Amino acid sequence: MFGLKTQMIAPANALAGRSEAIPTEDTHFVLHTPLKGPYPAGMETVVLAMGCFWGVERKLWQQDGVYVTAAGYIGGYTPNPTYKEVCTGQTGHTEGVLVVYDPQKITFQQLLKVFWESHDPTQGFRQGNDIGTQYRSAIFASTDAQYDAAVASKADFQKALTALGKGAITTEIEPPSSSEAAGQINTNAPFYFAEGYHQGYLAKNPEGYCGLKGTGAVCAI
Repeated sequence: MFGLKTQMIAPANALAGRSEAIPTEDTHFVLHTPLKGPYPAGMETVVLAMGCFWGVERKLWQQDGVYVTAAGYIGGYTPNPTYKEVCTGQTGHTEGVLVVYDPQKITFQQLLKVFWESHDPTQGFRQGNDIGTQYRSAIFASTDAQYDAAVASKADFQKALTALGKGAITTEIEPPSSSEAAGQINTNAPFYFAEGYHQGYLAKNPEGYCGLKGTGAVCAI
């Protein structure tokens, strides 16, 4: 029934995409900060994927210490994909949210706690009723410290899930590239900003769809 949407496409079979970035907004609808920067000195970045990015982005912009968030596509093969293309499952991307945060106000450990507790990371290529590779759970680190912390927290949260009779975590955790400068977006996995109507979607559409549902487990971080 779902065909390619539940199978990761091979890079050679992915859609061609385009060389130019698709149009998006310049300023965050809620936080009024620049979507694409420049970001203030000292900010750190990470991209988190936990299902439909509408609810994920709202959850993250609500955290004290977050400077800006943006909905986008990451972890795939098609350059500058559109939402319709991502929805076919033929780009390889997951729906992610770029988080730019002040580590003096919110730690990466605190963001990880929000991440693990806000969705079910055991579902593979789906999140609740949303089915397809675009809804897979993932963390795209921008520093080695983030990567190490994410891997350790995954092991800790797995223990909490196992105690509740849940299955194995399927979350992908991607390291930064070896040449990456601190605080930059993960260059191993390019992040493509989604179309403008996706940015701040649930602030613009308060009754809109939000697929976030946790497991009931608590992340002991």
